[in-house]
Amino acid sequence: MDIDNLCINTIRMLAVDMVQKANSGHPGMPMGAAPMAYVLWTRFLKFNPANPKWPDRDRFILSAGHGSALLYAMLHLTGYDMPMEELKNFRQWGSHTPGHPEYDIERGVECTTGPLGQGFGDGVGMAMAEKFLQANFNRPGHEIVNHYTYAIASDGDLMEGISSEAASLAGHFKLGKLIYLYDNNHISLSGATELTFTEDAAKRFEAFGWHVQKIEDGNDIAAIGSAIEVAQRETERPSLIMVRTHIGYGSPHKQDTFESHGSPLGEEEVRLTKQNLGWPREPAFHIPEEALKIFGAALPRGRRAGEDWDLKMEAYAKAYPDLKARWDQMWGGKYAAGWKEKLPVFKAGDKPVATRKAGGMTLNALYDYVPSLIGGSGDLNPSTYTALAGRGTFEPPDAGTEAIQGSTGKWDFSAPNIAYGVREHAMCAITSGLALHGGLLPFASTFLIFSDYMRPAIRLACMMRLHVIYVFTHDSAGLGEDGPTHQPIEHLPGLRAIPNMTVIRPADANETSEAWAAALERRAGPVSLIFSRQKLPIIDRRKYAPASGLHKGAYILAGLASGKPDIILIATGSEVHPALEAYETLTREGVKARVVSMPCREIFEEQSASYRNEVLPPDVTERITIEAAATSDWYRYAGPPAVGHGAVMGIDRFGASSPGRVNMENFGFTAENILEKARALLGRKART
Repeated sequence: MDIDNLCINTIRMLAVDMVQKANSGHPGMPMGAAPMAYVLWTRFLKFNPANPKWPDRDRFILSAGHGSALLYAMLHLTGYDMPMEELKNFRQWGSHTPGHPEYDIERGVECTTGPLGQGFGDGVGMAMAEKFLQANFNRPGHEIVNHYTYAIASDGDLMEGISSEAASLAGHFKLGKLIYLYDNNHISLSGATELTFTEDAAKRFEAFGWHVQKIEDGNDIAAIGSAIEVAQRETERPSLIMVRTHIGYGSPHKQDTFESHGSPLGEEEVRLTKQNLGWPREPAFHIPEEALKIFGAALPRGRRAGEDWDLKMEAYAKAYPDLKARWDQMWGGKYAAGWKEKLPVFKAGDKPVATRKAGGMTLNALYDYVPSLIGGSGDLNPSTYTALAGRGTFEPPDAGTEAIQGSTGKWDFSAPNIAYGVREHAMCAITSGLALHGGLLPFASTFLIFSDYMRPAIRLACMMRLHVIYVFTHDSAGLGEDGPTHQPIEHLPGLRAIPNMTVIRPADANETSEAWAAALERRAGPVSLIFSRQKLPIIDRRKYAPASGLHKGAYILAGLASGKPDIILIATGSEVHPALEAYETLTREGVKARVVSMPCREIFEEQSASYRNEVLPPDVTERITIEAAATSDWYRYAGPPAVGHGAVMGIDRFGASSPGRVNMENFGFTAENILEKARALLGRKART
């Protein structure tokens, strides 16, 4: 057996043994895709296992995440912190080798994949990040950003709609350093792909603006290598290399069948496969010394590449000290001194302003102090106010007419405004890819209702604890005439239900300013900023508590001085205003009322028990929660009617098409309705 086949079969058999020992997993994909992984990792991929976070490394994504055993085998063989014990602990509790790859950059896993199409979208974001940083930092003779983004994708990745959205954008943006290897094995989990997938994928990707190559024999490593070289030379188009592989390659009875896709081969078939490939039956997890030498070359090769880059960076720092300082700031996740002082402050005498507009003003005020910000919307900048004014648009410089470019600012890959078009799902995955690449703080914006399109990618961003910011506007039935199709109901509780997500719904412009500050400071997961379409009054902070209370998640906005309250009104967003009106009336009537603004429940729950009890005294059970959204997740604060004295005001039906003010009145979000419920609660208390 020649050395190349020995190395390839080492990858195959490690994957087979992992799956067999776990009695769970997907052996077929690694068996068929091992040759392309071998060629890519040993001849092209630029990486340094001793420094997994090296900024100028090539990125590799296993978008076909069900083949995770392939990735773990490569990481182990090439010297990452992925010891043999982890391979033997595949898919077990507490291991670093879960069933589908989970983001673990210290061990070489660039992103969480498994839900098909997600890695495909993440990779587009990584390639965009490389393009953006290259345009901003490279100078003649000083190329400090110069790397590729590679992925192995499956037929399932190409079937999922997100891949079409992301591929369309990648072609439009001319991401020539994006190279995807398509594991074209003609088999999906339930049978042959011809059951459902008979389109001409090559022509589809060519129509998207991709460079497409076909390799008929997935074991032809020379052809694979040549195709990657051609793809590297193609600088104007992303590349798709369609490699005809055989799932379960080498298995006498399960090659080219769906039986090898999602189940272990079985002990007898493992024995026959090893015999067929000339592999020793024992021991399991066998790695020949000759193969170790080939794979082990990755460590010194990566170390040399890293050292060469360090020398480039030293020369760069001398030639461009200001750019080097900015680079360090962005990669260190630091903001310029004094950024908090630049947060807009709104006066009570100012005209009412929608929180979406106040959010846009805040974003623009902060950009010079947070140059890592980059992002855009799903074709909604005029409505979400997320355009960075005068900063230009991330586009090929030669694209578009002069008139269009003039209306939006300079078109250039150094610009931070990204036009995603109507592609919310890809937008969200790309946002994750921008964050995963490093050096950037990305944001993405659309109407709250369309977070439905983003939810799969949002969930993975939360799983990876990425520092990304989602700006969701048009947050309630108060948006008005567009009607129930555009009016979110279940979306706020839906976002709050996702672990590691922070949801902030500010009540006025000053809370909005503080919300952006909180979003910049919370780095352990995504932040969703929830803004109104309708204009909201500026709360008089001379009379009520300062908006800085937002940083504790919930705070006593009104009624602190009156001591222990008789009743507490808890509200978020636009509903804080009728709550304040009701509070004023109750106070005039001699009731000790309190208004609690609760823009962020996640932050509030992180506070000490003493603070939470100060804001919401446990023995004050007369409470009303007020939010124009589904009520299901509010009973924890008001108390279920059967055991507490509280009331939950919300909307448990779809919205309506009428002016926003009319909607809110008819759904009961008025001071009069709040007063009626408050008096009923207080009357019940008096009777008991």
